[in-house]
Amino acid sequence: MYGVNESFDSQLLYFTSSSCLKDGSGLVFIGEEDGNPNVYYRDYATNTTRRLSDNREGTLKSYVYFNGNVNRGFGKASACLDNTRGLVYYLQGRKVCRVDLNGEIRVLAEVPEDQVTAFMHVSADGKKLCVPTTDARALESEHRDGPATLWPGYDIDERVQKENLCSYLRVYDTESGEELLCERVAKAWITHVQFHPQNSDWILYNHEWASHCGIRRMWLWDGQYHRALRTLDKGRRIEDWVCHEMWSEDGSEIIYHGSYAEGGLFYIGRITLATGEIKEIALPKAYHSYGHFTISKDGLLVSDGYYVPDSVLEQAVGKDYSGTDFAARWISVQKVDWEKGTIEWFPLEEHNSSWQNQDTHPHPIFSPDGRRVYYTTDASGKLEVRSCPVPEAALR
Repeated sequence: MYGVNESFDSQLLYFTSSSCLKDGSGLVFIGEEDGNPNVYYRDYATNTTRRLSDNREGTLKSYVYFNGNVNRGFGKASACLDNTRGLVYYLQGRKVCRVDLNGEIRVLAEVPEDQVTAFMHVSADGKKLCVPTTDARALESEHRDGPATLWPGYDIDERVQKENLCSYLRVYDTESGEELLCERVAKAWITHVQFHPQNSDWILYNHEWASHCGIRRMWLWDGQYHRALRTLDKGRRIEDWVCHEMWSEDGSEIIYHGSYAEGGLFYIGRITLATGEIKEIALPKAYHSYGHFTISKDGLLVSDGYYVPDSVLEQAVGKDYSGTDFAARWISVQKVDWEKGTIEWFPLEEHNSSWQNQDTHPHPIFSPDGRRVYYTTDASGKLEVRSCPVPEAALR
């Protein structure tokens, strides 16, 4: 009943969007057959899978999918789910599309042809869709050699700064397709956007691969002003790395992670929106394998990286942790006491994904009730979605 094991490659939607229907009746995912990704729905009641989109043009060029087709194909980075109403939004070339769970497709709008796109987001009330776009020049390049998802051979943020390129927060009405907002952000490469869970006038967004990431990564647009969210007191520095920001369930907090330039330790962080208070908790020195964190409705975190079993740590006693290859292999849950600055780790199971490209990042998410974790892995030789329960000890 849980997870997806199809004959073709399958992966979760990006973790800023749920892949699970809120009532637990099914799962929306991206599947790829014959080089053509599409969005699919796994219906748990009937134990059947159906394709919802109708893409036959490969993958759209966008953030992360740099070697995709210009203005043509399915936007693998674009798919996001309104999990209350059972509606999926995605890009087919320049067309902003909406499809229901029966496969009824509607074109809402088109993005300009001189723009490239990234991860989209639908508001909690289902009324607004945010499509971040950037001047296409930002991704104009010959690809260097690399894995399946090829990377440009230059510093994109540096080009954005030097050539004064812009990004745009484009907000569309999900019923009429009307463009409600086109907020220009100068010298920015925006790739992640998230509406506040209770106020769809507020958008959390980022500057991707930014120099001075410690202050340039996380921003809030409140309908009038752009506000940088991480300040430089209490040892925080502009050279720190900051990544993967996301709202808590009620929107009172923002969770993120990163690493410190001084000392090199990784950390998880929380910003309390009402007060601006920032709390960051450093991880153990050995926990340095890259991963992601997402948050449950009850405030638990789940990660696909960092955690290292005690048995592995014992083998590394006396070694330089920074030079030790602790591969990110585990799905683990974290119970965080932000006031005490402590983290209790609950290993769930090994995902053993290859991390070869964006698609093989596990990107774990909680089910809507917070009692299960879903993630993507290619451990079997093909991409598939798996699931495991959250231990009762973590839920107490």
